[in-house]
Amino acid sequence: MNMPDAQRPRPELPRRILLVLASVLVSLGVLELGLRTWFWGYLFTWPNFVLDARTVLTDGDAGRYVHDDRLGHVPRAGHAAPGVTIEADGRRSTGALPATSGAPILAVGDSFTFGAEVADQETWPSLLQRITGRRVLNGGVNGYGFDQIVLRAEALAPVYKPGAIVVAFIADDIRRTEMRRLWSADKPYFDIDTGKPVLRNVPVPPRADPRTTLTFWQQTLGYSLLFDFILRRLDLLHDWFGDHIRVHPAGTGERISCLLTERLAQLQRSTGARVLMVAEYDPVVWDDPAFATKQREMTGALLGCAQKQGLATLDSYDAMVSTAKPRALYVLWHMNDAGNRLIAGLVAKTLGDKNN
Repeated sequence: MNMPDAQRPRPELPRRILLVLASVLVSLGVLELGLRTWFWGYLFTWPNFVLDARTVLTDGDAGRYVHDDRLGHVPRAGHAAPGVTIEADGRRSTGALPATSGAPILAVGDSFTFGAEVADQETWPSLLQRITGRRVLNGGVNGYGFDQIVLRAEALAPVYKPGAIVVAFIADDIRRTEMRRLWSADKPYFDIDTGKPVLRNVPVPPRADPRTTLTFWQQTLGYSLLFDFILRRLDLLHDWFGDHIRVHPAGTGERISCLLTERLAQLQRSTGARVLMVAEYDPVVWDDPAFATKQREMTGALLGCAQKQGLATLDSYDAMVSTAKPRALYVLWHMNDAGNRLIAGLVAKTLGDKNN
């Protein structure tokens, strides 16, 4: 005999799942309130931590950079901060000009070339100027990918007519060529079409309003102090707070960067300036052997591409290892005065300049 629907026993599994979910949500709510009570101030204010972080970054960058249709962003001409001076043409100061004449040396790169975390006189382009007695132009820009570094060299070389162009990079700059947006700033990127790099996203769009960049989860979980607290302890805020848009699969940047060395070779031929590719290293290389292996593999491959194009290359790894304590050559993330002196000395030696 069939039982009426009303008398059928209800399945237990869905009810148990709901009870578990409810228990989890209640527990998380209690932990959230408990943590806010511990920090007290956050019991009465409920900001979106992701939006706050991106807004602070955007506001800070607005003072340091200006939008550039081809490069994405460049240093703001005339900007000054403690230890940082941006010249009228948007380059970082390398100090008083040497008395000697001759074609200058143009240095391009990312924040390691710009000299983040150190004063004007402690950047490696500034130190290179004092070692060689030749004028050195610091065209480094924080956050640049290898694609932007190449485009920056192409933009500055015709203006300053250097005798040598030093193109410095870290392995992460190769990965950055896979992105259309980095740290909330849109950038140019290259596609590969019939084996050639094709420039895209130019003119580069202006920086997006941070309020328009949040995903659903950042719009919801971004309000949780508990979630923010856990991610901070796990050191996972880079991608959570960071506004990045990828356009190429991981690993594509290695091929793109290799192809871009052809443009540097063309620049060398058209300007007559010797191009020197310099590999630098971020501090994680000295903390994580597995990471170091991958970074050295990427770096070596790109230097190999440069050599095939007839470009001079310099890998700073062995020289850093020979110091016995390479980790001591950094402030936090970027090189300190001692580290930059090492790089400047290596570059000067490779270029064939002598101390004056």
